Amino acid sequence: MSAIRIVLTGGGSGGHIYPLLAVSESIRKWAADANRSVAITYMGPRDSYADLFAERGIAVRPVVSGKIRRYFSFMNFLDVPKFFLGFFEAVFKLYFIMPDVVFSKGGTGALAVVLAARFYRIPVAIHESDVKPGLTNLVSSRFAKKIFVSFSGAADYFDPHKTEVTGTPVRRALLENRSTKDAARETLGFASSTPLIFVYGGSQGSSRINHCILENLSVLIRETQILHQTGTANFPEVEKLSRAALIDASFKNRYRAVPYLADDLRAAFDAADCIVARAGSATLFEIAAFGVPAIFIPLAESANDHQKANAYAFAETGAAVVIEESNLLPGIFINEVRRILSDASLREKMSAAAKRFFIPDAADKIGEGILKLAINRS
Repeated sequence: MSAIRIVLTGGGSGGHIYPLLAVSESIRKWAADANRSVAITYMGPRDSYADLFAERGIAVRPVVSGKIRRYFSFMNFLDVPKFFLGFFEAVFKLYFIMPDVVFSKGGTGALAVVLAARFYRIPVAIHESDVKPGLTNLVSSRFAKKIFVSFSGAADYFDPHKTEVTGTPVRRALLENRSTKDAARETLGFASSTPLIFVYGGSQGSSRINHCILENLSVLIRETQILHQTGTANFPEVEKLSRAALIDASFKNRYRAVPYLADDLRAAFDAADCIVARAGSATLFEIAAFGVPAIFIPLAESANDHQKANAYAFAETGAAVVIEESNLLPGIFINEVRRILSDASLREKMSAAAKRFFIPDAADKIGEGILKLAINRS
């Protein structure tokens, strides 16, 4: 029996890549249980995220990628030619793979691969993470046999006959081997007796959230501990400014800045009483999986304002509060932090709402749908 061949595509951020990795884990688990052979290939931008697939034994076939914009930009004069070059490159590389299914997460480079799959009449499945779909997935949906969405509101943008609400896949490794709050804090070097805020700016960090924390740092550490993921590029500046802000502080040991959390991310979620974060779908569903109360500060310049839509859709459940960047003032921010940390009953209600929102088998549902397309084609 020949191997089932699947090509994954998507890129540009961890929000596109980590769900692809979660789905690949689910597909491999199914293959092992069914005693079937599955060959998975990633086709996307040549960047640091591609290394994550190679580390997991997934073949990587990079293609030139250009960003698709809905607005005028001089960068379009560079990226439009890149898009066409990526398309012809994908046509060439797909010929030698000839997969049974192409699964697109959207983002940089994905549309070129989807159109190349269409050229060969290869079935396409897509996943849309956000309440408001991105341009790549809106175009790709015209050729897709199956559409998966994270939010029920996103289903309104697509053909209801081929759309399924699944949530956003969260990596299995992140959800395994959970620990107690006290044990997680000990792992991270924090005290168990004082509340802990985890500032989670996503895979690239957030300069505006970083500045908000630094601006209020001397006040915050009197009342809470802070684990601050700054983003690798932002770390030197944050470390320098935080040292200056805490030079005369009595509780400077309550603050820890890190560039990026990989192995300790699970512990950070387990340890936190509240998370301050952007509102990308992957971040949102990770927070929901752990049931941690959240304060979302959506990126104002996010494409199609999708982070704001995501944040409010989640906040409607009672699991989070939203502070838009235009309202990100010290008084408002500190008052929301105090309100959550001082009310155990409120935190319990927010935690319960987050857990209800989470869809635990998203990766399995998507993996099953992809495999059905593959098996039906073969």
